Amino acid sequence: MAESFRCSGAVAMPFDGRQHRERHFSHRVGWLRAVVLGANDGTISVASLAVGIAASGAPKSTILLSGIAATVAGAMSMAAGEYVSVQSQADTERADLAKERRELLADPAGELAELTEIYRKRGLDQALARQVAEQLTLHDALGAHAREELGLSETLRARPIQAALASAGSFGVGSVVPIAAILGSPTGQITLITTLSALVALVLLGGLAAGAGGASIRQGSLRMLFWGAMAMALTAMVGHLFGVTAP
Repeated sequence: MAESFRCSGAVAMPFDGRQHRERHFSHRVGWLRAVVLGANDGTISVASLAVGIAASGAPKSTILLSGIAATVAGAMSMAAGEYVSVQSQADTERADLAKERRELLADPAGELAELTEIYRKRGLDQALARQVAEQLTLHDALGAHAREELGLSETLRARPIQAALASAGSFGVGSVVPIAAILGSPTGQITLITTLSALVALVLLGGLAAGAGGASIRQGSLRMLFWGAMAMALTAMVGHLFGVTAP
């Protein structure tokens, strides 16, 4: 029986016919960005607000009420912002696809030549580039041009509702940490306990997000820790300098 081979660089490697499985992470981009942003913002925003108000000398009830209000407002703001932003991207994608569809109907030969040139520039010779372009055009002309000319794909396409729900939900989850810290802290230790718990949560969140995206867990954790500490330190400074103790 003839043996089949795969080429890897200049070395021919035997291929045993088994399915080759690879683990990629790009399919997570759409929701992962929204989840990380929402949870990060929920933890940092609510914790920073609590620390700033606590530094002003406000009572525990005021700090807790402010944290809950910030959670509700922040979750709604994140959802609205993500939806509008991603919907704008989706509208642009649809407009580009509609334009490409019209061009395929009006000038199919020109679009075939354009697709051929794309593959030629990627390293195929003219004849093979033409053959590939023709085959893909017969299979799905619009899909081929969307991928190769516009850079659009099913994996990375805009999903506004998914992004909005992921952002709002993750914001609420992120805010649970500082809210719980406020509830469980004595009045005089709210700043310390809220800060420490938020920083620990941010380290874990950064590591989990980096791991889910296939990146360095250590770098993701340190990045989140740095920016969270900066935000809370600046807010505490503002609360201490300009706060007025509540009666």
